[in-house]
Amino acid sequence: MSLPETPRTTPLSRIPIAAAGPASPSLLPLSRPHFAAPSSAPLQDRLGRPLTDLRISVTDRCNFRCGYCMPRDVFGPDHAFLPHADLLRFEEIVRVARVMVSLGVRKVRLTGGEPLLRKDLPTLIAQLAELRTPDGQALDLALTTNGTLLARQASALRAAGLQRVTVSLDALDNALFQRMSDARISVDEVLAGIDAAQSVGLGPVKVNMVVQRGVNDHQILPMARHFRGQGIALRFIEFMDVGQSNAWRLDQVLPSADVLKLLQSEFSLRPLVADAPGETAQRWAHTDGSGELGFISSVTQAFCGDCSRLRLSTDGRLYTCLFANQGHDLRAALRAPQPWRDDELAEGVRSLWRARQDRYSQLRTAQTAPPRAAPGLARRIEMSYIGG
Repeated sequence: MSLPETPRTTPLSRIPIAAAGPASPSLLPLSRPHFAAPSSAPLQDRLGRPLTDLRISVTDRCNFRCGYCMPRDVFGPDHAFLPHADLLRFEEIVRVARVMVSLGVRKVRLTGGEPLLRKDLPTLIAQLAELRTPDGQALDLALTTNGTLLARQASALRAAGLQRVTVSLDALDNALFQRMSDARISVDEVLAGIDAAQSVGLGPVKVNMVVQRGVNDHQILPMARHFRGQGIALRFIEFMDVGQSNAWRLDQVLPSADVLKLLQSEFSLRPLVADAPGETAQRWAHTDGSGELGFISSVTQAFCGDCSRLRLSTDGRLYTCLFANQGHDLRAALRAPQPWRDDELAEGVRSLWRARQDRYSQLRTAQTAPPRAAPGLARRIEMSYIGG
């Protein structure tokens, strides 16, 4: 049974910090199926995209206050984060993941906030690592982190079954790094975390750099020089208009094409073929074999056409797009007086995915002309709430 069509309402400017009821304009209910009829047909959305990736936010907290994600003037000392009771419990997360795997999910990535702030995270990872696809394959289990807690946790994460990590790092210059993260943490702590991840086999490690014109673009070449030859894939991300609080401006976007041109002024590079459909990064390699670079170009080269990702927020809402303006309340189904059965959960998600037609980046690209932002596009959820 399909989900009912629900009228869109004007979303809140910030994410609700308490349990949201049906009246919350950013929260839509899932309708309990009257029956759960399994289907052998491949699950696809309205644009023919399969569901293969699940991104799970395990906390809305972070020890950074990056301006493009959790600026301190919005997420200051008086900001009320989600109470512990509102967070999905580990057993609920694992149950949801198991249902998603039955629908086609093959990759699970843990995000935040900063996921390493979630207490006992290796316990969750160990439980997720036990899941198997219908053909008996283990999941591709990864985590995105700012790296500051990675050195002390890398070994336990790997022992629990985590396979790979992606570390966010926007500058090597310590003063700039601290200014951008708005935290009194040394860049050396992040580099130590990267080293620790490599030493325990959490690789290949990827490092993500969000590039802002006039802010950290002078760090592009130093970053490329530093990570070249280390077996680390360095990826440059265009500054995106995720959420409402990052004061995004199009003139702060440095197109990936310009980043590539700058890199080619110093390095000999060759393009690589995508590893799999839905890959977000366009990959290039040093011709001497000394490393790989990637470009995630959501603003100038939208890749909505093969997006296969579903996002689960830390309080149990499903989002079908990183730029979504509303979520669907899965937690209510999990905690109902008569909790939904797995087949009912699967049918609800199946109906949600089949109705999906998100392509925000394509619409934004089509509607945006410098120097103004795209007109008429809905307000969006904050990235810190559902992960990048």
